[in-house]
Amino acid sequence: MGTTLSEVSDIFLSSISDYKLDNIYSTSGSMVLNQCIEPWLLKGIVDFSTICNQSLNYTVISKSSDGQFSETLTIENQIILASFMELYWLQKGIQDIRSLNNFVQDHDFKSFSPAQNIKARTDNYNSKREEISQTLVNYSYAHNINWSEWKNQIFYS
Repeated sequence: MGTTLSEVSDIFLSSISDYKLDNIYSTSGSMVLNQCIEPWLLKGIVDFSTICNQSLNYTVISKSSDGQFSETLTIENQIILASFMELYWLQKGIQDIRSLNNFVQDHDFKSFSPAQNIKARTDNYNSKREEISQTLVNYSYAHNINWSEWKNQIFYS
C-alpha cells in the first residue's frame, strides 16, 4: 500500500494557515478538503517527477477512497511534494481578485493598500519558489548524480 494524499496533505496543512481550508474541513470533512487541494498535489507531481528517485504514479481521489501513490514515498519526497502544494496555494492567493478588496474604507483607519497586499503575497511566493528550486538542486546532487563516474571524468552516461 502506497502513500496517500492525506499523508502529504497533513504535512502541507501543518505549514500553512488558511481559514477557508479550515472551514471546509470542519463543515465537510477530510475527503472534501482533499478534493479541494488535490490539484495542487497533481501540479507538484508534474514538477517533481523528472528528478524524483521514486515513482510518482498517483491514483486520483474517487468517491469512496483517498488518492494514493503506487509506492510508499520517503518523508523527504513527501515534504517536497507538500512544499509544491504550498507554492501553488500561494499562487492561488496572488491570483484571487477578491484580495484587492481586502482593506477598510474609512477615514478613521489606515490600512494596507491592495497593491501592497499583492506585492507582499508575490514576494512570499517568489521566496517559496526560490526555496523549492534550491531544494530540488540539492536533491538532484544527493540522489541523481553518480559521483564515482564524475571522479573518473565521465560526466554523461
